[in-house]
Amino acid sequence: MPKPTSRPARASGRAASAPGLVSLVGAGPGDPGLITVRGLERLRRADVVIYDHLANPRLLDEAPPGAERIYVGKQAGRHALPQEEINRLLAKQAAGGRRVVRLKGGDPFVFGRGGEECLHLAEQHVPFEVVPGVTAAIAASAYAGIPVTHRGLTTSLALVTGHEEPGKEESTLPWQALAGGIGTIAFYMGVKTLPRIVEQLVAHGLAPDTPAAVIERGTLPGQRTAVGTLATLVETVARAGIRPPALTIVGRVVELRSRLAWFDARPLFGRRVLVTRSRTQASTLAERLEELGAEPVLFPTVRIEPPASWAALDRAVGRLAEFDWVVLSSANGVESLLARLRAAGKDARAFGGARIAAVGPGTAEALRAGGLAADLVPRDAVAESLAAALADDARAGKGFLLAQADRARPVLAEALGRAGGKVTRVVAYRIVLERGDRAAARKLIAGPLDALTFASSQTVRNFVQIVGLKAAREAARRGSVFSIGPITSATCRELGLSVAAEASEHTIPGLIATVLAAF
Repeated sequence: MPKPTSRPARASGRAASAPGLVSLVGAGPGDPGLITVRGLERLRRADVVIYDHLANPRLLDEAPPGAERIYVGKQAGRHALPQEEINRLLAKQAAGGRRVVRLKGGDPFVFGRGGEECLHLAEQHVPFEVVPGVTAAIAASAYAGIPVTHRGLTTSLALVTGHEEPGKEESTLPWQALAGGIGTIAFYMGVKTLPRIVEQLVAHGLAPDTPAAVIERGTLPGQRTAVGTLATLVETVARAGIRPPALTIVGRVVELRSRLAWFDARPLFGRRVLVTRSRTQASTLAERLEELGAEPVLFPTVRIEPPASWAALDRAVGRLAEFDWVVLSSANGVESLLARLRAAGKDARAFGGARIAAVGPGTAEALRAGGLAADLVPRDAVAESLAAALADDARAGKGFLLAQADRARPVLAEALGRAGGKVTRVVAYRIVLERGDRAAARKLIAGPLDALTFASSQTVRNFVQIVGLKAAREAARRGSVFSIGPITSATCRELGLSVAAEASEHTIPGLIATVLAAF
């Protein structure tokens, strides 16, 4: 877990004496997509985020870059801060008008000690609010295909802690009521005490053949579900190696899992897939992989930055209509060109009679998003195919504007120039190495990897530069390497990374389809 930062939180211009606001926000059970709209809004405006072990770290990226992030998580036998200190910390951080988000796993008031924190804030006269979250009993069960209520099976649900206060001489749980009158019982934090839970339920009258399940890491890509009966559950869970955090569901609704399981029935469920695109570009690939059930391992190897100077691109934008062809070889090039077009106060009319060529479907889609249609898209999304498609016009001496990356291969410009074309090449953006801690990077790829995806030669080279050739080759041996196209594949092989499959359509959807087909 990230450690507390030492940066002082800013008061965002509010009066130093004004009281702040503490928002107790339920982060949901794990899947960051399950946070509420209001919770996300509060997080995006926070000056300070005080977060728990069970709050997905990806949610921290939603807070403003300057917000202070403080970890106060609790795990079995390891507490970053005692609860009393957390209470005091909340009140202290709210001083000076700061907006404090207390980000708690699940729901703040369901076994989250949110009530204790609110009582302390009330005593200190610190304003607070509660933003409810989706609790694990509801979400994890739903992701496991187990409805906690179902007409004809049960209309009652009990939420129970499986971990009572240490030091109690005897249990205060109403075992007789639980065993005798509740249709579905959800036990939180009960992996270690599972034998006692089962023993008490059976001893108080619940039939040993009652269906039961334990769900580990509910709603996350590593979710696992062990199903049995009260008579077999302890042995089944032990054999499966189920570990906390986990939730136990007892009741006839568990029988429905065999027909309603959906989350772990998806085609890439349980697969860990390395995504090496830039942070800004990774979302499309990562989101689609998640929809298919995979766990994307985000490992940005490149960063997209503006050129050192916009002057050359701006001059080209000023005379777009003078070119016969405007040639774009990436979505990044499209975005930079259109951004400078808007900055100059121009629109599509600036193209005049110039036609537009796109290297492939992804670039053509970026043009469509900007209100432009490509006149030419070659069959294969590589520079060689684009050059061949434009060869006749080049031989006729036509003029070409190429808006490209600083590290773009010279193939296209050279081929059009040799054929007789008048080529103007401008840098629309730069591709730079994503800097980071090499040890941390190696640790990230040290675990199981089923697939490594590369969407350009530069991502391959930078991946090797970041982790080192030995570690890169080891990762490629443990997982299958998938390449977006022949140029990227050639770079992989040049560096000793064996390519398992190459996308037949050289696009991100094509790369995803190739990974899907392989598994």
